[in-house]
Amino acid sequence: MANRYRSSQGLSARPVANSDEIQLRIDPIHADLDEEISGLHKQVTQLKHVAQEIETEARIQNDIVSDLQMLMSRAQAGVKNGMKRLNRTVAQQRSNHILQVIIFGLACFTIVYLWSKHFKR
Repeated sequence: MANRYRSSQGLSARPVANSDEIQLRIDPIHADLDEEISGLHKQVTQLKHVAQEIETEARIQNDIVSDLQMLMSRAQAGVKNGMKRLNRTVAQQRSNHILQVIIFGLACFTIVYLWSKHFKR
């Protein structure tokens, strides 16, 4: 029966209780350990480059998100100021409308008064 932890390259990983630790068992039969170590070194170097690229991309995306948040807060402040101006304009138009109705009523009253005085003679 073959050893279940033995790999064809001479190195094998064993499961451990703590996930932060890795145990390697080196098979002394295979003499190409230098090749295994250099291959692992290349893989670690590649993973390091990938991690650096991920970090760079995360920074760029964080900068974009912070710029968008600042832009959204500016837009929100602009909309809030616009709503205040619009409400003020609507309120002013209502008061102008009421003033126009009062002036129209006074003008009608004056015309009716003058007309009634003119025909009483």
